[in-house]
Amino acid sequence: MTMDWDRRHCARKGHITYAPDENHLRRNLHASTAVGTVWRCLRCGDFVLGEPHGSGPADRAPLVPRGRALRDLFILRFLAVERVLRGLLVILAAWAVWKFSNSQDSVRRLFDDDLTVFRPVARHFGYDLDHSPVVDTIQKTFDYKRSTLRIAAGGLGLYALIEVVEGVGLWFGKRWAEYLAVVATAAFLPIEIYELTEKVSYFKIGTLALNILAVLYILIGKRLFGIRGGHAAFEAERRGESLLEVEVAAGETVPPLPVRPRSAADSV
Repeated sequence: MTMDWDRRHCARKGHITYAPDENHLRRNLHASTAVGTVWRCLRCGDFVLGEPHGSGPADRAPLVPRGRALRDLFILRFLAVERVLRGLLVILAAWAVWKFSNSQDSVRRLFDDDLTVFRPVARHFGYDLDHSPVVDTIQKTFDYKRSTLRIAAGGLGLYALIEVVEGVGLWFGKRWAEYLAVVATAAFLPIEIYELTEKVSYFKIGTLALNILAVLYILIGKRLFGIRGGHAAFEAERRGESLLEVEVAAGETVPPLPVRPRSAADSV
């Protein structure tokens, strides 16, 4: 069962109607009923009671995303939410690193005190805290220079800003955000692949697969960097779909009538 993206979107956001200036189009886009005038929705094709949302020449009809365009918008917004959430998490990490750089010595003393308290308990259960990889990693961070930690916090903050800006742009379907998403995501793919060579996990595999699919989908589907005709072909496709909808809704594009085989009576 295929999803009707047009009616689904209209049910959530409402219909969009348009009254073209051309009389022959206008006559076919609206009708009079016992309860009032109805206009045909440019997205789902249903007739809607009330005045049209806009009017003007047919070639100025609004670019109403429908069908595949709506599906693409849904996928882009899913990626947008993922980017924004990731950006917020990275912001928290940057803030934590910055706070740690300002109170590195006090955190070290607090950690050493807690470690002293828990060392007998851990030894009772057969766990050697002094040779724990986790504890060793934490203790190494205390030896980092404050300037190094602040640079790391700044880098994390910049990365978070890119993710949030990218997510907001994708949510609103901005083309510059699609370029940013492809470039930024592709730039981090080698790092994700390297991390898999160090330690394999289902989360890392899923993240890598999602990012690769996102890059290919946006790159090819949105015709970036001149692929499949580039920006001109993409805009022509959008405009063509909108005008085609106006023409179809107005009855301008009519399928040819089927040819009936001639019988002997027709030739008489």
